Amino acid sequence: MPSPSSPRPAPRPSPRSAPNALLDALLDEAGISHAGLASRVNQAGRARGLALRYEHTAVARWLKGQRPRGQVPDLICEVLAARLRRPVTLDDIGLGVPDGTGAGLPAPGTPLAGFVDRATALWRFDEQRRPHLGVAQAVTGTPAVMPVWEWENPPEDTDVSRDGRTRVSAADVAVLSAARAHYEQMYRRAGGLATRARIVGFLDAETAPLLRGAYGDALGRRLHRATGGLVAVAGICAYDSDAQGLAQRYFHQALRLAKASGDRGLGAYVVALLVNQSLFLGEFRQAVAFAEAALRSAGQRITPALSADLTAMQAKAYARLGDRAAALACVRRAETEAERISPGHEPAETGYVQPGLVNVQVAEALLRLGELAAAHEHAAAAVGTPAHDRGRVHRLAVLCQIELRRGEPERAARTAVEMTERARGMESQRLRDRLRLVREHLLASGAGDAREAARLIDGALRVPMRAAR
Repeated sequence: MPSPSSPRPAPRPSPRSAPNALLDALLDEAGISHAGLASRVNQAGRARGLALRYEHTAVARWLKGQRPRGQVPDLICEVLAARLRRPVTLDDIGLGVPDGTGAGLPAPGTPLAGFVDRATALWRFDEQRRPHLGVAQAVTGTPAVMPVWEWENPPEDTDVSRDGRTRVSAADVAVLSAARAHYEQMYRRAGGLATRARIVGFLDAETAPLLRGAYGDALGRRLHRATGGLVAVAGICAYDSDAQGLAQRYFHQALRLAKASGDRGLGAYVVALLVNQSLFLGEFRQAVAFAEAALRSAGQRITPALSADLTAMQAKAYARLGDRAAALACVRRAETEAERISPGHEPAETGYVQPGLVNVQVAEALLRLGELAAAHEHAAAAVGTPAHDRGRVHRLAVLCQIELRRGEPERAARTAVEMTERARGMESQRLRDRLRLVREHLLASGAGDAREAARLIDGALRVPMRAAR
């Protein structure tokens, strides 16, 4: 899981200028062109005694966010309902009462079918690289808390079956599960910037038709679980690209999909991603509360690995809040849970909790508390444990910071050199933030070896990454 660092708030776009993602996605699902919709709306209008002369240019304006006048929104619903063979409301086409939620972030209590339409609309817009998505801020307060509250509390989904054009099979679900593992590994090797476009393209082209397809309740729950795992990785990639509002939308989607699947453990994993993002955004009390919700709601279904990670992140949050006693209590619980981890009995999603991860999380909490000897012991143990390159960069960065705090600039410089070499070639905004932070600490030490290591980091940072979408 990515490690939090100092946030950089981005401007929130005006909701009035936002494109109509829901209408765009429904047109794609229905297989209707802009000109085709205009013609059908004109025909439906004539049946009501209206003389309409819309062309494809009018539909293009609607998709850009302009609201059609008079009875036209109702006519659009009528046309799409006939084509899709299911009811279509004004909310479904993005022309209901504005609630500020936008595509991909439905209002609380939205039925599952409506949620699916909004979720797939977000994937389509992200795949099209719509710029307003990448600069959206993460929501705070009640809008941030409600998805977790809805996951934790009734009502449950009694039947997730759906009638659609594409007949879904067990083999389709297996493909989605394999894709999640593939993109997770790609993220670990290359970073979120490089992986995001690929996984979003897969969600739009391959996953959306299945989620909108035909399946019974049992297969549908497996489908929602597999989709939830994929969407969670898409959120991680958006987080790593510093698109925080988009990442949060993906995490909220994954949480709703987890609830539909009936898998409480998957939901707790998604909440852990929200805890991590809350730490990054400086929402420390929210991080504590979310972790408590995951631990409480998952109950016996939570695995030792996930329990250890959630508790270690709570320790970091309490340390940032200045609650020393609570932080140390969480450290002890995290260490106890880590000893119970059995990799062969963990689900695929918790594979990120590799040996040493809890050590580095605890080391960060102890560093914040000023417990330098214990922090160094945990950080050294984390670095001494095999890990993929991304995880190793994070562990080395924490060890470097602790060595500098302990007055060991020569050791810190050697650690920083290894960290920089490991980070080369990764397209990750979070890792670049980590490198910058270590560079600042190295320069502040004033030691010759440390300054030389800082210059090496400068060289690595000058290598440009592809622009975040």
